[in-house]
Amino acid sequence: MSSDRRFGPSRTVTLSGPLRLDGGATLAPVEIAYETYGTLAADASNAVLVCHALTGDQHVASEHPRTGKPGWWTRMVGPGKPVDTSRHFVICANVLGSCMGSSGPASADPATGRPYAMRFPVITIRDMVRAQGMLLDHLGVARLAAVVGGSMGGMQALSWAATYPDRVRAAVVIASTARHTAQNIAFHEVGRQAVMADPNWRGGDYYDREPPAAGLAVARMAAHITYLSEAGLTEKFGRKLQARDAKSFGFDADFQVESYLRHQGLSFVDRFDANSYLYITRAMDYFDLAEEHGGRLADAFRGTATRFCVVSFDTDWLYPTAESRGVVHALNAAGAAASFVELSSPFGHDAFLLESPELSRVVDGFLRSVA
Repeated sequence: MSSDRRFGPSRTVTLSGPLRLDGGATLAPVEIAYETYGTLAADASNAVLVCHALTGDQHVASEHPRTGKPGWWTRMVGPGKPVDTSRHFVICANVLGSCMGSSGPASADPATGRPYAMRFPVITIRDMVRAQGMLLDHLGVARLAAVVGGSMGGMQALSWAATYPDRVRAAVVIASTARHTAQNIAFHEVGRQAVMADPNWRGGDYYDREPPAAGLAVARMAAHITYLSEAGLTEKFGRKLQARDAKSFGFDADFQVESYLRHQGLSFVDRFDANSYLYITRAMDYFDLAEEHGGRLADAFRGTATRFCVVSFDTDWLYPTAESRGVVHALNAAGAAASFVELSSPFGHDAFLLESPELSRVVDGFLRSVA
């Protein structure tokens, strides 16, 4: 049994579940917020799932209801664009554990009627994928024409191909990895500690009080640095001072780069939940696709008929090209059909979200070739 509610262009479906999680717990009911674009073919053969990154959401190609800004990937998704909504039925779901309508720490615990907070069960990337599978069952989509994602979305794309190989015809994995390194985990832990050190966090029970905005803003600032490149920061900001008396030294954002990061942090807290940030970063840190398959990454794709397109960027130091090459080597060892390209960009990890004609050509060509 399930119910489906519409909120403008978005929908929220309540699935009875239960969803069995990797951590041993079960979740029921399961709410999934999602958006769709285009028309599903009569045989449901043209569905493309777009998976979002850590702080993304289901508003991939429509105005965000809280910020009023365009969707986070309007460059790639829409009529005549690489993920073409005139040919494909595009689905984008808010991941499990997030805060834009899907079940997460801010959701009401059926047992108490109060927000779960830190009583929400620990989740993994594979749990997110299983929840998406439940959504596709609800929509009547047995097999995806493609699953597409960048960063954490790429982790989901890889997990989809490994978890449901018979349900995925093609996978596009952009600026991503098959497991988090110690450095990745370290950066996330700095952010989590910033949130938990905020006195307003209160062990996660802050939903009827002032949220830990200062801690979450610092976490966002630290993470945002990893999304950029040194060359990009230097070109954009260098050591430029703010437009005020340069002799007025102090700690009020003397440098433009300081002001930029503070703006990123403050704008983030208006649209994201601190507990969700803790849960999702932990899910990313747990992600190790090889470990899920006996310690050998190739075994995750053994015998798969899924076709893969893997893309990296030369200035991405969060998930450098070596990580993508490792995935491609595993795909080759498994006998999977895989193509790989490293693109040049000054924008670091965030390049997949920004204007990139080369990325558009790669994704468009690949999706047309597998259609």
